[in-house]
Amino acid sequence: MEPIVTVNGLWKIFGKKFDAARDLASGGADREQVQAETGCLVAVQDVTFEVQAGETFVVMGLSGSGKSTLVRCISRLIEPTFGEMEVCGTVLADASDTALRELRRSKMAMVFQHFGLFPHRRVVDNVAYGLEVQGVAREERHERARAVLTTVGLDGWGDHYPQQLSGGMQQRVGLARALAVEPEVLFFDEPFSALDPLIRRDMQDELVALQMELQRTIVFITHDFAEALRLADRIAIMRDGAFTQVGTPLEILTQPANDYVRAFTQDAPIAKVLPACSLMQPIGDVAVEDGWPRTTETATLESALPFLLSEHRPVVVCNAEGEPLGLLHQDDVAAVLERNLR
Repeated sequence: MEPIVTVNGLWKIFGKKFDAARDLASGGADREQVQAETGCLVAVQDVTFEVQAGETFVVMGLSGSGKSTLVRCISRLIEPTFGEMEVCGTVLADASDTALRELRRSKMAMVFQHFGLFPHRRVVDNVAYGLEVQGVAREERHERARAVLTTVGLDGWGDHYPQQLSGGMQQRVGLARALAVEPEVLFFDEPFSALDPLIRRDMQDELVALQMELQRTIVFITHDFAEALRLADRIAIMRDGAFTQVGTPLEILTQPANDYVRAFTQDAPIAKVLPACSLMQPIGDVAVEDGWPRTTETATLESALPFLLSEHRPVVVCNAEGEPLGLLHQDDVAAVLERNLR
């Protein structure tokens, strides 16, 4: 299967002496040294990755690490200095303004931290805005917009104005607006970071549920490691414009590449964020009995711990239909938790 997003050797350097800055950075000079010698800021440094269809790829890093610049380069809201990018089969460097507009209208959408809603338009018209730009007739776009509002839990709010909604509800409107055009790729740039903790968690739950249903390709930017663990199929940890490690949440937690990554993982509540399916083993020839404890593939390890501690048999991990997918063994869970406590 061809990846939906491909990034190869991407650099974004702010300043005029970008060739010299790239040479210095490639030779091992840090940001401060490059800036001192060239006057250039290396915001993104030689980043390469792919995102598969239906995957949630989370880029996580502290403020100033380059993650927001990265996602703006991929969507070509800002121009990269070097490198190649392809989204939905379109090579962005070769795309004309017309082709790029069409790509943004129909195949990709972006959700920002700031909602960017039109205050003078009703919620339904905000959600339908992308469809309006596409030339979809009013009745049809309103019908689709109201259906998406129901999907994000805002059924009945379409005729209100944004200022009548809470911050969390406004962010749902922003999400609905992105989903309404049925994009192949969704780019999220710290969309929940301005929300209160409880609302933020609700929005994370909403996104997880939507992703299970819709299976969109997502590139998600965050500075919150716990959020990255909850949402990601794979995580890229970014520092000073470069990727320091890319891997699944389990790989990041149990096999940190260096001390910088390890610093993020040492206080992570593994049992609260890792799903049971991440540690399950194949059933193989084991005969699963009716009385064995069961959990769902999306449930956290924490929910399975009472059974693992009290029972002398594995927990059966099942899909949404209740069909067994694998077995969760006490020794496997204990080994991961022990490594996290070291």
